Amino acid sequence: MKIAILDDYFDTLRTLPCFAKLAEHEVAVWNDHLQDIDRLAERLADTEALVLFRERTQIRTPLLERLPRLRLISQRSVYPHIDVETCTRLGIVVSSFQHPDTPSFAAAELTWGLVLAASRRIPQQMAALQAGKWQMGVGTTLRGKTLGIYGYGRIGATVAGYGQAFGMRVIVWAREATRARALDDGLEVAASKEAFFADCDVLSLHMRLVEATRGIVAADDLARMKPSAILVNTSRAPLIAPGALLRALQAGRPGMAAVDVYEKEPVLDPRDPLLTLPNIVCTPHIGYVSRDEYEIQFADIFDQVVAYAVGTPTNVVNPDVLDHAQR
Repeated sequence: MKIAILDDYFDTLRTLPCFAKLAEHEVAVWNDHLQDIDRLAERLADTEALVLFRERTQIRTPLLERLPRLRLISQRSVYPHIDVETCTRLGIVVSSFQHPDTPSFAAAELTWGLVLAASRRIPQQMAALQAGKWQMGVGTTLRGKTLGIYGYGRIGATVAGYGQAFGMRVIVWAREATRARALDDGLEVAASKEAFFADCDVLSLHMRLVEATRGIVAADDLARMKPSAILVNTSRAPLIAPGALLRALQAGRPGMAAVDVYEKEPVLDPRDPLLTLPNIVCTPHIGYVSRDEYEIQFADIFDQVVAYAVGTPTNVVNPDVLDHAQR
């Protein structure tokens, strides 16, 4: 099959052991990022299988309808960037392994890295050194503080464990069934959402972005946080109401934030208001961006391509398509 891989910014996939899984296929790897429909349609005109890096490129109906040879989209995890109904109508199989038993340890580790960076003001201290200054302020120790986990899924549970290892009190807020699971794991559950935001010294968001969670963190929630508190978001920016985080940081509640995700990505303007704040640590959506994580993810993604090529598609999220999938 003719396979196209989009958005491999640093040409990493060719260097991974799992890339050998595609040895019998014709593979084109693109290292830039395009969202222009005309240019993408031209680039992918002969593509039969499309491999995606999560949500870097939007695969919407206007593009899909201009790709008559496309038969498979293979990726991993959630797929809000793909018009699945259109794929079904056009006979395009969408395969996406949901890895129900394995968290992204890369994302969990980055989350904890951001917690440490924000609590000790590591980027600001480095900037001071680079500017010829010795120390720019005083940080905060994590031991004995309260870590809040909002959304107790696979990554949230892993981050909770990191907090316990650092001697933190860990409390959880989530939907009722998830709170029950946290209790079963021996963790404390907040009395209410209001108490949760008021009590936490570090509050980390760990939810999927669906309609029910869009804007689930409101301006009033942020206003309840301590002036000394840190909000961490490595999940999805729209979990927070639009513009609410910027206004909250400007108002000083919470006093600090550490984020890996943004309302519009990529963020390429260094004058973006969020990036110019002194009380924030920012990374460019790199939660899953590690060689080890890529090997895990793309081994699954390439297995899906190989399975389709031999007539046994796996992890199909639109099973109705199998009655009329393109061949």
